[in-house]
Formats: sequence, structure tokens, C-alpha cells
Amino acid sequence: MSGAAGQEELRLSVVVPVRNEAGNIGPLVAEIAAACAALAPFEIIYVDDGSTDATPAALAAARRVQPTLRVLRHRASCGQSAAVRSGVRAARAPLVATLDGDGQNDPAFIPRLVAALDAAGPGAGLAQGQRVGRKDGRLKTLQSRIANGVRRRILRDATRDTGCGLKVFRRAVYLGLPYFDALHRFMPALVAREGFAVVHVDVVDRPRLSGRSNYGLFDRLWVGLLDLGGVWWLIRRRRRIPDLVPADGG
Repeated sequence: MSGAAGQEELRLSVVVPVRNEAGNIGPLVAEIAAACAALAPFEIIYVDDGSTDATPAALAAARRVQPTLRVLRHRASCGQSAAVRSGVRAARAPLVATLDGDGQNDPAFIPRLVAALDAAGPGAGLAQGQRVGRKDGRLKTLQSRIANGVRRRILRDATRDTGCGLKVFRRAVYLGLPYFDALHRFMPALVAREGFAVVHVDVVDRPRLSGRSNYGLFDRLWVGLLDLGGVWWLIRRRRRIPDLVPADGG
């Protein structure tokens, strides 16, 4: 950021993981900036997860017209969870919003998620988007419903749709979570594990702006079950969180 705004404490960092999304960069960056104008000062962090198309050039062009944009790049693709983590670690604001880079997540809902988290108070760690009007194909939608149903039964996380990329959370809470691949799909259960509340906001899904999916479908029946088992184990192994009190000489 530049000028006087650059001296202010940032309120929000918007993290967007992308891989081979050249056609979606410019339009989505502009939408994010417009949606977050009332939340200024903010920053936008794109994490290029080893793209092999014109994504780097598109990001460079977007930076020339959008001073709030920062760009990180993975030398090789490490996956969506890794890209989100890189962005959150680099974020300079206490609140972080995430959304997918294909345009299916409408950034117009970011202020609602921020407002929901603020209204819930410091005891809440995550505002989770819940998609309505899904625009994915029938197979992907069916797989998602099955996976979400199995997850809810096992983890009891009271979340209808953890796969929605639209989230707003406290950076400090995220950095305290155990990191693993697919972390972003289990955040409600893990945030609750740390003793924080999770609030839910319905968001309207829309078709991707251009191109096709570049991250493979979450393998809901095989790898997804292994991840689910691991998260279940983590929750079961969690013990009472210590409540620290001042001590003499401390």
C-alpha cells in the first residue's frame, strides 16, 4: 500500500490461491477491491501456486492498477491448502478472508462475513460461507454432498458446507491450527477444537468466470477419508485448554 493509507493498520487481508487462472485475475481483483472498499485499509494477497500459463503476467498487470495487491509465487504447485497457508503467513492484518480464484466465490459477501465475525465477538474464530445455488456439475455436487454428510456425522461440526472457499477468520487462530494438506476443508471442526465459536453465512454460488478447474476434486472417498480420520483423532486427543491466571512473581 502507498501514501497515508499505507501508514494505517490494516483491517483485512484477502488471500486468494490460484493456479493457471490467467483469465480470471483482472476481473476478480477488481471485484475484490470494490467489495472491500468499505473495509479499508485492506490488502489483497494472491498466491500463485506454480502456474504454467499466463497467470504471472496477469498478476503483474493487475498490480499496476491495484496498489493493494501483493503477489507470492510457489516455484512448483504445492496444493490449495499450502497456497492458503503461504498467504495467511504473509498477511499483515488480524482478519483474513479467503476465496477461490476461479470467480465462483462472489467477493461481495466478504463484508457480510466480516460483520458476522465482528458481531460474534472475540470468542468466535471463523465465519464460514455456506453455498446456496451451487453451480458445479451434478457429479461434483453429489460428491460434495456425500462428503459433507459423512464429515458432519463423524466430526459433528454443525457446518453444512466446509468446501466453500469464502471464509473470514482471525489470523492468530488459523496459525494455531495443526497444518496438513486439505486443512482448509476442516477448519470449522479445528477452530472449534481450539475453543472458538464458528458462525455461518449463506453465500450465493456462481459459475467460474473463465477456464476450467485447475485443482483436482477433493478425493472424498479415499484420501478424504484418511484426512477425516486424522481430524477425528486430533479432536479426540484434545484436552482441556488451560485458563492462565496471574501468578505471584509472574
